[in-house]
Amino acid sequence: MTHRIALLGLGLAFLTVTGAQAAEGFRAALTGASEVPATESKGTGEVTASYDAATKRLSWKGSYSGLTGPVTAAHFHGPAKAGENAGVLIPVDAKASPFSGEATLDEAKAADLEAGKMYFNLHTAANPKGEIRGQVEPAR
Repeated sequence: MTHRIALLGLGLAFLTVTGAQAAEGFRAALTGASEVPATESKGTGEVTASYDAATKRLSWKGSYSGLTGPVTAAHFHGPAKAGENAGVLIPVDAKASPFSGEATLDEAKAADLEAGKMYFNLHTAANPKGEIRGQVEPAR
């Protein structure tokens, strides 16, 4: 009986540790070359994100510089692989750099994120379809 209790305790400890590690990290490097079609923008940026599958919360931080003008819109888009375009999934307030935010994902958006089928881009007046973009990928 003592061994069973000890094993049960170890199992609960394992579940607690793995549950605490539920948040996954993601990153997108933003460039004009990644836009579809590519832009001539000299702008660059980065978005880092954390996704907690237990709460379905996606939290992000980002920054950018060198754009042709002020940001007019920013979004996570999907589902799309690199080189493909897709509709807006999550609007983002990125009028100033740095920026941050969070959103609760539904099952479809969470699946797109996990499958690498989400990208982030920033729009400007000179590039209304997107000036810089990056595929959201697991952070390494």
